[in-house]
Amino acid sequence: MVIMTCYRIVLIYLIFAIICVKTEEETVQKMTKAERRSLREESRLMFYHAYNAYIDNAYPADELMPLSCKGRWRGVTPSRGDMDDVLGNFSLTLVDSLDTLAVMGDFSEFSRAIKLVIRDVMFDHDIIVSVFETNIRMIGGLLSAHVLAMALKTDVPVLQWYNGELLAKAEDLGKRLLPAFNTSTGIPHGRVNLRHGVRWMTESRETCTACAGTMILEMAALSRLTGNPIFEQKAHKAMDGLWKIRHRTSDLMGTVINIHSGDWVRKDSGVGAGIDSYYEYCLKAYILLGDEKYLARFIRHYNAVMKYISRGPIMLAVHMHRPHLQSRNFMDALLAFWPGLQVLLGDVKPAVETHEMLYQVMQRHTFIPEAFTSDFQVHWGQHPLRPEFLESTYFLHRATDDDHYLQVGKTVLKALQQYTRVPCGYAAVNDVRTRLHEDRMDSFVLAETFKYLFMLFGEDKDLPIKLEDYVLTTEAHFLPLWLATDGKNSTLNIRVDDEDDDKYRKTCPNTASLDSEKVRRPMRQMLGSSAARPPARLLPLNDPRQIHALSDMGISVLTLPDGRVQLLYTTNTAKSAKDAAEGLTFMREMSKWNSLSEMENGVIAAGVKFNEKIYPAGPGLFGKEITGNERYMSTAVYVIPNDACSQIENSHEIAGKIAIATRGQCTFAQKVRNIQEANAQLVIILDNVKDSSHESTALFAMSGDGRNDIRIPAVFLFSKEGTALIEALNNDPEQFIVIGEFKSMKQEFENTCEDKDLEPVQDKESFDHLKKVLSQLVAQFELTLSSDDQKNCEEPTDAYLTNKQEEKVCKIASNDGD
Repeated sequence: MVIMTCYRIVLIYLIFAIICVKTEEETVQKMTKAERRSLREESRLMFYHAYNAYIDNAYPADELMPLSCKGRWRGVTPSRGDMDDVLGNFSLTLVDSLDTLAVMGDFSEFSRAIKLVIRDVMFDHDIIVSVFETNIRMIGGLLSAHVLAMALKTDVPVLQWYNGELLAKAEDLGKRLLPAFNTSTGIPHGRVNLRHGVRWMTESRETCTACAGTMILEMAALSRLTGNPIFEQKAHKAMDGLWKIRHRTSDLMGTVINIHSGDWVRKDSGVGAGIDSYYEYCLKAYILLGDEKYLARFIRHYNAVMKYISRGPIMLAVHMHRPHLQSRNFMDALLAFWPGLQVLLGDVKPAVETHEMLYQVMQRHTFIPEAFTSDFQVHWGQHPLRPEFLESTYFLHRATDDDHYLQVGKTVLKALQQYTRVPCGYAAVNDVRTRLHEDRMDSFVLAETFKYLFMLFGEDKDLPIKLEDYVLTTEAHFLPLWLATDGKNSTLNIRVDDEDDDKYRKTCPNTASLDSEKVRRPMRQMLGSSAARPPARLLPLNDPRQIHALSDMGISVLTLPDGRVQLLYTTNTAKSAKDAAEGLTFMREMSKWNSLSEMENGVIAAGVKFNEKIYPAGPGLFGKEITGNERYMSTAVYVIPNDACSQIENSHEIAGKIAIATRGQCTFAQKVRNIQEANAQLVIILDNVKDSSHESTALFAMSGDGRNDIRIPAVFLFSKEGTALIEALNNDPEQFIVIGEFKSMKQEFENTCEDKDLEPVQDKESFDHLKKVLSQLVAQFELTLSSDDQKNCEEPTDAYLTNKQEEKVCKIASNDGD
């Protein structure tokens, strides 16, 4: 028998039990039962509008294209590059949404849809698919529908014919994924061919942490339902392999791994894209399987996340090996799942805080953009109707019974109805600033978004199953808790020799009532009210709390007569030896940050020169890096098609030239990969968002896709700069474009601080920049004072730093993107 610890019992209770809350000052308008029923029915109708559009216009294709009103097929419709790895020509949307039909009580359509899957869905295709996406959407969807059909068939006559056919489908598909796990580390390949495994695939060496670490729930359930232990064994080995390569000091994980060597390819660590569901499955594997090693691991990871990544309500990625150093200044929409996971753990207060921050972002932009900066400006504007924010809203409402979360759900529902509903389903938003549509409706819209809306507004009596008997997977599929003991195989007791598993403390979470309104109120004050929506600002340098935090570390802040700021560090004035060590770390990082004044938190701007003017451009996180005094000079040619999402038709014109493409339709990496095949020298990608500019939007680095086959460099220009480029080429198509590192190009062509003997320019601009850097660092540091004891430093006891830093400070032009 599996011992059910108090932790597991409370975790399961927290998922579904309502903790009554009585506030002293009721500020949230109570939602009437009639309005709640109306919203529940509206969410049901939303689901059927999308579901019927898919069945009538797209089935048996994988997805519906709601603007074209036709199906998306792998190898038939235009390729979107790696985005299409989710497609396998196996009726993805239908399989993913089967259990939503059951949750809504539509048993006749549930039965009909199961019969369609049994009749039509096959997996013997010569198609390369994502192992991760196929597992969570297809295997998870098949298993959940099977479990629900078996649970309901006794009481639902229309389901009594069912005899486990979906489980057989899931086992067939699971066997086709198994070859991906044949690696020396046990960490699976990111992709697999459904017919041939990995034998004839192009060598794949990298995968993301979430891709490898989001297998255990579905694979363990498949093993225990079929009696074949191989699936669970492979998934356990993958999780063990990931745990072994965590950073042993910080307990953080990176985002991209070499599956053969186990080396980290990308060491930035957050809770969003690339890593999110790994943390989720560490906790849920414990809840579903009862294996305490997963609770031990999750607690270690959770403490590390709250120590290094959490900045109050804000969650910013850091370097896993240098966790005090922030790796980017933006957050992505996938982190919205985190508050829901905190509710499962029982840590509700920080969940309320982060959820409120996300709600403020949503109110400001109507939807949560794919990525947004720490001051809540749009970084990447897409919104594919993701469910993660609704997921956390649902769990917070279950935990607090606070009607605020019903009002949040209503706001989301109305925004979806107003801005994304089209005659043929619901269309993704290409950019939250313009609200233009994209011809895309992912399967998770039916599997999760509308399901969470329905469950949020519904009541327990509205559902045909007892929610407390199930764990919801990352794709909101239902797996039964009885799997912990029924069908248990020998892998349950396999443990990794974790030399320090006993270092975590087992405690039951605090289930006391929480006044969530009192937690949200200061968040609104800090972030700005939703009505006025002013941009959020970091605390100013002269805020006494910041000065006090620095003082505790032995750091004094002095403003010199000439306007410069000086930091004086003395160990014997620190509050404690621990604080002194933190002070030394702070000074080192301050020095590094101040020396990177031309960077935007790691984004080194490229420069594009035409018409004797240099414009800042965002670099790519793939391809050849543009560094130093290296220059690319050539005439420019527009690619055909202009989005470069398919084979380039005018390759003879762009060979050896600078190619120009537009943003949209497929990933940045896929565009550059297609243009590389046409032998271009370099790629300029122009933004498709009207009036965007580096003057109003922070530069960003274009993200890659985990593959390292791109050899040419690429840069990104916002639309205003792109328009200037187009006008210049219209006037003179043969003019040369020069591209290089922005800073070195400014020095070369504008003689900016080229003379080492120039006197420093001390003006308000450089001073304000230093204030900004200091504010960022102190705000970052304020919330890491609980760090582990460090070794006493052996550095000199006194040090100082000014914005001069023993070098000349250059005045930077206002248009340099800084």
